[in-house]
Amino acid sequence: MFGTVVFVVLGYLAGSISTAILVCRAMGLPDPRSEGSRNPGATNVLRFGGKKAAAITLAGDLLKGLLPVLLARLAGIDATGLALTALAAFVGHLYPVFFGFVGGKGVATAFGAILGLSWPVALVALTAWLFMAFVVRISSLSALTAAALTPLLGWWFDLPGMYLVAIAIMVGLLIWRHRSNIRNLLAGAEDKIGTDRPEH
Repeated sequence: MFGTVVFVVLGYLAGSISTAILVCRAMGLPDPRSEGSRNPGATNVLRFGGKKAAAITLAGDLLKGLLPVLLARLAGIDATGLALTALAAFVGHLYPVFFGFVGGKGVATAFGAILGLSWPVALVALTAWLFMAFVVRISSLSALTAAALTPLLGWWFDLPGMYLVAIAIMVGLLIWRHRSNIRNLLAGAEDKIGTDRPEH
């Protein structure tokens, strides 16, 4: 039990590290919370910071979801503890203690956390994202589609019950955080990948 608590706290603290803000500071770029969509994530950083900054942000956000789960797995934490660690890392990204509890939308961190729980589920979800991104070229729609498939993939791959619960909560929160994007999609006003116009 103590080990689980340690890794849940570690996961939350790791998730609370805002890669987008740190990358922008290091590269002399504007604060992502004040530019574009004002979302501290890779897609927004791409708008005003370019591909290199966005790629570093994406990698950092993924790793902070993945590494706590992998460390917990190496420490022999059980399935419930792994699920809670993954969820904590994701929640940390959304509500980071180091940045006033104002974080990003969580796509990359959720992917990293799910990758730590089950690489087959993460791989298929990534394939769905890439397919949608290639076809529609809208990042938010691609992410929402992949996210919606993930609980079904978890069931298909017969993941432990606590994994499914954690994944379902992450998906629910991810959809909630994308509510402005959903409104834009319904209005036909959502930006396509590679455009500079901020989200509304």
